[in-house]
Amino acid sequence: MAVTLVDPDGLPKIDVYRQVSVAAGSKLVFIAGQVSWDAEGATVGEGDLAAQVERCYLNIATALSGAGGSFDDVAKLTVHVVDWTPDKMPLLLEGISRAATRLGVTPVPPATLLGVAALDVPEHLVEVEAVAVLD
Repeated sequence: MAVTLVDPDGLPKIDVYRQVSVAAGSKLVFIAGQVSWDAEGATVGEGDLAAQVERCYLNIATALSGAGGSFDDVAKLTVHVVDWTPDKMPLLLEGISRAATRLGVTPVPPATLLGVAALDVPEHLVEVEAVAVLD
């Protein structure tokens, strides 16, 4: 495995991500921001943040697989949420948990959460991008 996740002493321990990833592989994979599209480009979970987060993570997993990797290879995630407020955190975590269960993984690489005014189309509530490192 090319990525090791670490929570160094002196930084808070966060359940849903690790503070640092150490990458030792030789192949970088940059995955475009994934929205809640199915394979035909139709929006999944319109109006449902948890469902859209789940679909974004499933799409990230599909993209990783296409590059020969998995969530174990993710060094960094960036999550963009439309009109973010802290009260949306339970829905975000529910979507991540549902995707993790379906994929059989624990997706906890370092992550950045950004509130944004809008995404590509009004139906999309979240977009997730990833950087992975493969051996």
